[in-house]
Amino acid sequence: MTTSKNPDITGLSNEEVEKQRSLHGANVGVEKENLTVKILLSVVTEPMFILLLVACSAYFILGETAEGFTMLFAIAFVAGIDVFQNFRSQRALKALNKITSSKAKVIRSGETLELPSQEIVTQDVLICEEGTIIPADADVITSYDFSVNEAMITGESVSVEKQAGDQVIQGTLVVGGYCYARVNAVGRNTTLSGIGRLVREAGHTKSPLQLKVTYFVRRMVIVGSVAFLFVWAYHTWDSGSVLHGLLHGLAMAMSVLPEELPVALSTFMALGAYRLLKIGVIAKSPATVETLGSATVICLDKTGTLTQNLMRVTHVYDFSKKREINYDEDGEASEVLTYAMWASEESPFDPMEKSIHETFGLYAGQDPRDEFKIVKEFPLSGKPPVMTHILGNTKGERIVACKGALEGIVGLCGLNRTEAAEALAKGREYARKGFRVLGVAKGHSHEASLPENQETLNFEFLGLITFYDPPDQHIAQVIEKFYQTGVRVVMITGDYPETAEAIAKIVGIKSNAIVTGTEVREMDEGQLQEVLVNSHIFARISPEQKLRIIDGFKKLGETVAMTGDGVNDAPALKASHIGIAMGKRGTEVAKEAAGLILAKDNMAKMIDAIFLGRRINENLKKAFRYIISIHIPIILLVTLPIFLVWLPSMLLTPVHVIFLELIMGPTCSIIYENEPMDEKFLSNPSDSSSKKLIQGSELWITVVQGLIITAGCVGAGYFAKTAGGDGEAIRGHVFYTLIFSNIFLTLVNRSFRVNILKTIGIKNRLIPLIIGISISLLLLINYVPLLNTIFGINTFAPEALLVPLIIGFCSTLWIEFFKK
Repeated sequence: MTTSKNPDITGLSNEEVEKQRSLHGANVGVEKENLTVKILLSVVTEPMFILLLVACSAYFILGETAEGFTMLFAIAFVAGIDVFQNFRSQRALKALNKITSSKAKVIRSGETLELPSQEIVTQDVLICEEGTIIPADADVITSYDFSVNEAMITGESVSVEKQAGDQVIQGTLVVGGYCYARVNAVGRNTTLSGIGRLVREAGHTKSPLQLKVTYFVRRMVIVGSVAFLFVWAYHTWDSGSVLHGLLHGLAMAMSVLPEELPVALSTFMALGAYRLLKIGVIAKSPATVETLGSATVICLDKTGTLTQNLMRVTHVYDFSKKREINYDEDGEASEVLTYAMWASEESPFDPMEKSIHETFGLYAGQDPRDEFKIVKEFPLSGKPPVMTHILGNTKGERIVACKGALEGIVGLCGLNRTEAAEALAKGREYARKGFRVLGVAKGHSHEASLPENQETLNFEFLGLITFYDPPDQHIAQVIEKFYQTGVRVVMITGDYPETAEAIAKIVGIKSNAIVTGTEVREMDEGQLQEVLVNSHIFARISPEQKLRIIDGFKKLGETVAMTGDGVNDAPALKASHIGIAMGKRGTEVAKEAAGLILAKDNMAKMIDAIFLGRRINENLKKAFRYIISIHIPIILLVTLPIFLVWLPSMLLTPVHVIFLELIMGPTCSIIYENEPMDEKFLSNPSDSSSKKLIQGSELWITVVQGLIITAGCVGAGYFAKTAGGDGEAIRGHVFYTLIFSNIFLTLVNRSFRVNILKTIGIKNRLIPLIIGISISLLLLINYVPLLNTIFGINTFAPEALLVPLIIGFCSTLWIEFFKK
């Protein structure tokens, strides 16, 4: 909280705020959804819930009440878990939205506050600065070089200057200067009242991996539906009972439906976003976590990312006197510094302008800043861009001051070829030392009326002013770590090539030839992609060219991360796979466009985030492979009694299948999500280019695992038959072998590279818990008579359980011989 820059504007008091909120409501554009109804609807419309409900009804109709009540319990259990997970997810997303919601500066009781946009009320006084999004409809009170991009309303991308009395619209972007504005409409009463609906709809966009999972599940639903109808028809014909056949069909449908896949995906992404939040990285959407591990190129903006964004004035060079003032040694007042100050905002927010004002205040004798006020201003424009202020006082005296890119100032002043070459050479000399360079000019206007544009003024070139923005003290180690993790580092900056090269050497970015914006502009798409393969530094780059570079990397098949904090970075942040905005220094526009926000502007956290993303991708693949491997024997064991007549006609019932589902769900979603990873296996980016969840040899090994487990279960059943066992004994051997196989599969699939003798020593505190629960349930089913009846098996003596145990062990541990 700070005191208002303008003491004449005090804003609302706390009592007036509450009064306005009661009269006109909060600044929320859409009605809140009924969260409970939404969650319950999503649960009862899930395919598994419907299958359980049908199976439960069939059991009660057949008079098998014990099985019916078991299915009711299963329905309540599954629905309860779904509701609980949904509420947790919705609460997490709500908290995430609160953290990432846009902020706005307002003046209340004479103090400047930064508040969430939702808390703004009518009659509030806003401070609308460059890089912010207007949070509500408002009337401009005072304007300082203030211009707005209203493209989202008008479709025109040209910025519009706003003066006192003009209206600004919610959702539009401040591209220059700042203003004070009084809110005239909030929430549903604004011109853009549908913005909340648009944001909510945008949040429903699915990530590539979500689309792959949805596609896979949809195909399995189709396969399951066909299998369900076939099995239902066959067993109805075989038994003469439609309901009996229906139970067979439902067991088949439940075994085919891989409902664990979307559950595992959403769990991994939500918990990944939570883990990121704990290390200071805010993922605006859990789906962003998916892409992190695949990053192959990170494009770094120089100012505010590689450097500290301090922009301290270091030198002034007087062109006419050929004299340099070094403010690191001993400073003094100068005409160049004075006119750089006049060309800055009266109450600056830009770091360079703040430094100019501070330095001027240190060395100015008599301070004339209170005497002169801006009467006409020309915002930053042109290529390269410059800006001009015309100031006046009560005596009728005028000051015309201009500053901006050195090339632009030289061109505006009309220097001859020799003078221009000398000025630009001096600029390059400073740039090679890592300084930011601006040109400064003094204007002359003899007309009584104010000019319409700055190009009509006569300018005199005064000289150069330089700034030093020191590199972040830890950035060199961060860059080195990026290289070690297999991520290519590219610098993209609007600064001089010499400045970019100097900073690159300090921070350790690999450098060969530096590519300039002029060169990029002249390249066609093919030439640009050739350059992108080997180039690491791009200088004097415009926002349009930055966007073109990002798109070029994407066409090369790279997964691109992009950092930025300014308005001009927003298009590239939005276009990249992983847009990364700075939480403290970043503008609201940059944070709105980005997918990740570094809460404390600490780039080192991106290394942790990338490692976390790779760990999630690796563990998610393990979970998917586990799910497919264990579903194969369930599907086949439901089907095989049709072909192997010695097996019980209903080897696995819906009760067996749902019991296995309840074990498998926590295994894939909890155990594998919590699985630690060795950094040496995370040195390369994850492959996100595949259109399949699992491919190649990984898929074949996964399928073979499932087939061998199936063979083991059938072998256990055959052993029971040859030993003179009845149908219940055969079913018991098959069922227990499948449970033991599931336990061993969980352990061997923890790594497809490292032997189980090593992985068993890697701590995962959830493994003993989940496996302990599985074994406890197995023993309860075996020794509780009621559960014997429900599951249709005989009680096994302790030594009899050794057969399923040994067969389950052999059916899964064979892969250990092939891991290396």
